[in-house]
Parts: sequence; structure tokens; C-alpha cells
Amino acid sequence: MRRTFALLGVGVLSVALMLTLSGCPCPDDQIPEPTAEPMATETDALVGEDLPLEEPVEEFIYIEPMMPEFEAIQFEYDQYRVRAHDEATLGRIASYLREHPEMRVLIEGHCDERGTNEYNMALGEQRALAARRYLVGLGVDSGRLSTISYGEERPVDIRETEDAWAKNRRAEFAVSQ
Repeated sequence: MRRTFALLGVGVLSVALMLTLSGCPCPDDQIPEPTAEPMATETDALVGEDLPLEEPVEEFIYIEPMMPEFEAIQFEYDQYRVRAHDEATLGRIASYLREHPEMRVLIEGHCDERGTNEYNMALGEQRALAARRYLVGLGVDSGRLSTISYGEERPVDIRETEDAWAKNRRAEFAVSQ
């Protein structure tokens, strides 16, 4: 009888140990890579090294309601390719910026809540950089454009629906003079 309880105790401890170890997060250097890579844009090769954000983010203001040229652009799920529909918006932004050389723009990349925080930060960065590269390709001086990623941290719609997620997959623009 004692032997049965001893074997049962060892079995319970073994299961508990396996559950504990399988539930532990991986060390940072062993985090698995995302299975799907975002697709590159056709303008990826237009810009070499991107400049770091030099100005404090607080210097930039959001102007979309005052200036519809700066409306946010949207992205497909798990993508950072600029959509054909948003090329016209980026064209209006580039035109406005060429006419106002004193303006600087902060391009913010955003994601929906699906995916890991690390993946969404990287994808948000790629979305901001894709918009930046597109504007540079349209003749905007790259020194006037900064990027930042907020990943999934600043949703415009907190619901967990396809419509809400689509709204959250975006790049927004803020300006500073």
C-alpha cells in the first residue's frame, strides 16, 4: 500500500513539474520567430538607413481633423505594403510637404492586438517605415520624416472584431514646425 502511494506521489510530482516547465516563458534569446513575415513594399529599396527619432514626440501635434491631407492610412492583416487606395493619400501628404518645407512629420506605426508584443512593435515599425519610404520616393526630404512604432498599444477601436482590427492596422501622421 505504501508503495502505491509512493508511486502515486512520484507521478503527481512528475506531472506538476512538467506543467510548471511547459508554462514558463522562454528566455528572451529563445523566443520563437513569427511564422509569417510581413511583405515588403515596392518602395523598400528607395531609402537606405532610416534616421532615428531626434525630436521628442511631444513636439508633434496631430492635425488630421484640421488638414485632411494627413489622414491615416490602413494596412492589411500582417502586412506593411502600402495599399493602392492609400497611395493617393500619401500623394496629398507629399504634395503638401513639398509646399511647406518647414514642416517635419512623425509617422506612427500601429497594429491590431493579434500577435505578440514584440512582433507587433516590429510590424508597426515596418508600417511607419513603408509610409516614410513612399513619401521619400515622392520627393519629400527624408530628414524631415521620423518614425515610431506603438505596436498594439494605441488602438482606435478596442473591440475584438474584424472591423475594429482593420481600423487599428494603420500609420498616422503628426507634424512639427
